[in-house]
Amino acid sequence: MDDLQYQPDAGEGPPWLAVACGETGVAQYPPGQSNPRITEYHWHTNIRGYDDKASWCSSFVNWCLAQLDIAGTGSALARSWLEWGEALGQPALGCVAVLYRDGPDSWKGHVGFFLREDAQNVYLWGGNQLGRVCENAYPRESVLGYRWPAGGVFR
Repeated sequence: MDDLQYQPDAGEGPPWLAVACGETGVAQYPPGQSNPRITEYHWHTNIRGYDDKASWCSSFVNWCLAQLDIAGTGSALARSWLEWGEALGQPALGCVAVLYRDGPDSWKGHVGFFLREDAQNVYLWGGNQLGRVCENAYPRESVLGYRWPAGGVFR
């Protein structure tokens, strides 16, 4: 997937997407080590102090929004984003996309910032994607919802 690398144009998308893209390449360290930047992401959730081996997609989204003083969910659970902000009927560049893992009824999920879609996939920019901050493709049918900050801020 290295050929998939979103490059924002100046002024394109909401400001948190630029923050997220600025973290390109932040990655988990090998066993026995922990990336302090990922530990910093966790400080914006209920798993403060955890290392980079804990799931960190939601921590990353919380951190990105916090850089702009936008309150996130404060939770490390990806599905917590389904209750955040406003629901969107259609995705918008940079909106928070919430996906399921292991089936729609599982508690497990993934969260990232929407970039685009095609017939089969949605493309997200996020943390803990292939173990790093990058763009990755996910099946469209795994999308549970798209969210935007309350009040339509930055729209």
